[in-house]
Amino acid sequence: MIWSESTPRIGVDESGKGDYFGPLVIAACFVGPEHLAELDGVKDSKKLTDAMAKGLAARIKQVCPYAVITVLPPKYNELYAKIRNLNKMLEWGHAHAIVEVLGKCEGAELAISDQFANPAGLRKRLQQKECELPLVSVPRAEADLAVAAASILARAEFLWRLKQLGDENGVVLPKGAGPQVDAAARQIVRTQGADALPKVAKMHFKTTQKVLD
Repeated sequence: MIWSESTPRIGVDESGKGDYFGPLVIAACFVGPEHLAELDGVKDSKKLTDAMAKGLAARIKQVCPYAVITVLPPKYNELYAKIRNLNKMLEWGHAHAIVEVLGKCEGAELAISDQFANPAGLRKRLQQKECELPLVSVPRAEADLAVAAASILARAEFLWRLKQLGDENGVVLPKGAGPQVDAAARQIVRTQGADALPKVAKMHFKTTQKVLD
């Protein structure tokens, strides 16, 4: 399916799936021709600083219909224990976000997502929700303005929730995974006990075993 910058569409993207700490956030955003002038500077959130992403997210929320779904660590761990598959969780979240935005806008002609897995799974989820909007799943979908806007909304929400979780637990929670994350996890276990980890972390990551060992 071919579309242009002026095609009314819903973009969907996520943030936090590769981060040990913090939630999984999925966002969807409707972009039509009437929004283009207001979205100058919007691009893939990975190319933006945290401050830029937060500022652009505020502008996007003022301009475009959107939905943000936040799965905090306790719920994330509960769902993952049942589903045992991150792509299945993403299919559920992407479908939910698309349908929510579809109810807030008019004229959407398609939905666009990154090709994170077999698109058939997401299409099936949409059909189960009686959503007949055509879905396009492409690699590097963030090059599209609607997906870029969704990626910014997801990242801004992730950053805010990550800081909130850190403040609530009295520790700075780093992004991503690696030595800095390992050190923070060990500090949490040392000061608060292993039971504190599921409140702030995605427990199926290899980091968990590394830290507890």
